Formats: sequence, C-alpha cells, structure tokens
Amino acid sequence: MIIHDISRDILTSKVYEGDPQTEVNRIKSIENGDDYNLSAISMSTHTGTHIDAPLHFSSDGSSISKMRLNTFTGKCTVVTVNGILTGEDMDKILAHSRKKLLLHGNCKAFVSAFAARVLADSDVVMIGTDAQSIAPEFDENETHKILANAGIAILENLDLSDIADGDYELFAFPIKLGGLEAAPCRAILFEQERGL
Repeated sequence: MIIHDISRDILTSKVYEGDPQTEVNRIKSIENGDDYNLSAISMSTHTGTHIDAPLHFSSDGSSISKMRLNTFTGKCTVVTVNGILTGEDMDKILAHSRKKLLLHGNCKAFVSAFAARVLADSDVVMIGTDAQSIAPEFDENETHKILANAGIAILENLDLSDIADGDYELFAFPIKLGGLEAAPCRAILFEQERGL
C-alpha cells in the first residue's frame, strides 16, 4: 500500500485573500531556557487543506462537527481538469467517478454554478480541488450555496502535484471544531501497489 499525503502545511500555505494571516506564538522554548516547548497559533479555519461544511454558506447547514464521519473517508476518484468546469463537463466526469471526487488542475480547478447544480443532483458527497476555493471568483457565492444546500462537503487547497488520475482510498478527517463552518484536515490517499 502506498500512502500519499495530499495536505498543504498550514504554516506555509498561502492564505485566501481577505482572510487573517496565520500567526505562531512561541510561548515556551527549551532554547530560551524553558523546560519545554509550547506554541499557540492564530489562523482562519479555511487555512491550508481544509473542509468547508454546509454551514459555510447555509445558515441552517450542518457544522463541521455535525457532519457524518463516513463523508471524509472511502473510495474517491482523482481527475485532471483544466479551468472552470461546466455542467456538461461535470456530467462527463460523474459517469466515471466515485461519490468523492478530487479535481487536479494545478491550483486552477474550479466548479461553476452550473457544474455545482449537476453535483447537487448526483450522489456525490464530497468534492475537492487543489485550488484555494472550489469556485471561480465570479461564481464564489452561488457555487458554494448550491453545494451547501445539497449537503456536499468541500475539500479545498489540496496538494495533488504527484497524484495520477484514478481511484484511491481517501481519509480526510477534519479537526473537531464544534459548531464551526470549516476545519483544517490531514488529507491522505491510499493507493494499492500494482502487481500485488
């Protein structure tokens, strides 16, 4: 079994425009004569690789801590795309994908509102991207709202640079942050070694 870490480092990941910068406060340091090391961080819940819960764009949507855990694990499909997906594009992709779909587009894989409507009518439970947001800037609100109202989890800011298209086993459990709209996660893909 090959294990692929597809998460970005929270402390070095680019922050979404308008979100607060990530800050680390070294409270205790062995180097400075303390008995132990202790750090505190301040960050947006949407920093690095993270999951958006429906609550992010729907006032009555599920929070991250209320989502079913099986949403974050199971068979998934990675597919390379280029740019902004239309509804027609999404129909073609869904014909060959699992209920969890990850879009690999060199940080430019986006879902339009039209594609989100196709997803909302499908059996997909999670959509992921290697971009900072699942939606292009002009469709940011509408795409997120459609996915939120459909109860589809969104996995954003993945590192799929070394991942080939195909089916994998996904584990992407968010940190348990009671009542919040998003949480960082450690996203991992398991790949069955060929010939074994």
